[in-house]
Amino acid sequence: MRIPLIKPFIDERVKRRVLDVLESGYLAEGPVTAELETICRDYIGCGHVVAVSSCTVGLEMALRCLHVGPGDEVIVPDYTYPATADAVALVGARTIIVDVDPDTMLIDYDALEAAIGSRTKAVIPVSLFGNPLDYDRLLEIKNRHGIYILEDAACALGAEYRGRKVGSFSDITVFSLHPRKFITTGEGGLLATDRDSWADWLRSYKKFGMETGKDRAGTVFRRIGTNYKLSDVLAAIGLGQMESVKRLLEERRYLAEKYIRLLKDTGAIRLPKTTTGGRHSFQSFCIFTPKRDEILLELRRKGIEVQIGTYSLHLQPAFASSSQCEHRNGFSGSNFAYSHCMTLPLYHGMSEGKQREVVEAIVSCLGN
Repeated sequence: MRIPLIKPFIDERVKRRVLDVLESGYLAEGPVTAELETICRDYIGCGHVVAVSSCTVGLEMALRCLHVGPGDEVIVPDYTYPATADAVALVGARTIIVDVDPDTMLIDYDALEAAIGSRTKAVIPVSLFGNPLDYDRLLEIKNRHGIYILEDAACALGAEYRGRKVGSFSDITVFSLHPRKFITTGEGGLLATDRDSWADWLRSYKKFGMETGKDRAGTVFRRIGTNYKLSDVLAAIGLGQMESVKRLLEERRYLAEKYIRLLKDTGAIRLPKTTTGGRHSFQSFCIFTPKRDEILLELRRKGIEVQIGTYSLHLQPAFASSSQCEHRNGFSGSNFAYSHCMTLPLYHGMSEGKQREVVEAIVSCLGN
């Protein structure tokens, strides 16, 4: 593609970090991963960060840490990447799917509260595309019903709500470090929590259930676990990028504002709303447009990489209504997002000329 959706930020500092690990001879999870956890913890402003091999396994681990399993119900939004609901099925719990708000594409809070029942143990709201959730409303629901908030913040590193970073509100928040994210380790994820005991459990579980004392002779396997560690090689990429996180985030917001100015007089194009009190990270810059699929194909033909937003779960065979997956009360918001949302290219170093080319190509399609 002449204009890609995103480009990983790999400068000389990132390369040096990786080379240092390769030259050290220590490639598995070790001090570099621990350093990444520390810098991310301090950046988010939470008690603990635990690095893992992907956001998806992070969601699964968080559910297991909260003792969610067979007999429990977990509420998820319909408009999200399937990993959100996959994690619920993987631990044997029942998935309850609810609609999203058509303006923000975030979980419909009224639909969420209406879906809470005697077996509801947790909700997994998604801070989709980098738009923060309404944590005031979520915490009211949590306190009223006594459920856990396990946030899928795959795209929301750096986003804020009322001056605090995403990752400092929910019981456990899980971020992605996939290459489509502006901070990446190639593959990887982060779990953020303030609860010491949960952080200890997560660290143990990802290392086969291991707990280590002051010396190697003190190692015990406290629980059944598995291997969800993040290697120092991969962590070095993210660590090098985190050294530039403020600048990268500022650039994404600057580019997003330029798109907003370029699109303001296009008429048929509408922008999703940002949560009141929130500050978007613009991991993805999305628009709502008619003729979405026609425009998507035409722009790709011109070498401009655009994508749909994400998926409506209720339309996917894996999440058909069943004894383990229930659809609640219609999906008008999700159906609108699924048919109208399109993600535009936004990457470090993107020129205003490239942005104009993207917008002009969209406008041309709308005029035909």
